[in-house]
Amino acid sequence: MNPADEILDIVDEHDRVVAQCPRGEAYARGLRHRCVFIQARDAAGRLFVHRRTATKLVFPALYDMFVGGVVGAGETYDEAALREAEEELGVTGLPRPTFLFKFLYDDGAGNSWWSSVYEVRCELPVRPQVEEVQWHAFLPEEEVEGRLGEWEWVPDGLAAYERLRTFRAGR
Repeated sequence: MNPADEILDIVDEHDRVVAQCPRGEAYARGLRHRCVFIQARDAAGRLFVHRRTATKLVFPALYDMFVGGVVGAGETYDEAALREAEEELGVTGLPRPTFLFKFLYDDGAGNSWWSSVYEVRCELPVRPQVEEVQWHAFLPEEEVEGRLGEWEWVPDGLAAYERLRTFRAGR
């Protein structure tokens, strides 16, 4: 199926479902929907970082320090987190990602989604989807921090990363 045809739940400012429509239409009309962000670490604690393909509907060819994506119509955040992590990492049998927190991402320019942030340990060999991931590596967090000002990152991922740092710092 074409990703633009996937049916999404459209939600209000309180994350209540108010409608359903295809992903392409939700993006074109700036309709609020649901997404998951999963921070994946390998056995050594390094972060999975990747560059999105140029064919992605949103934020093509940008770097991301999360795997994840939209929550399908009728799907829970938890279900979507496991599905998206396994799909994007190209693995099966991943442990269920651990939920950390939820926030409303809104860039003020028509991109708005409720975002649930998770973490997962991936000790399996990864085989990311070639249609989703152009480049990938597990990087030490210090290197990711150093690349924040050098690489062009997905803006929602940066927002999630900043909130995750605050969350982990207990602030």
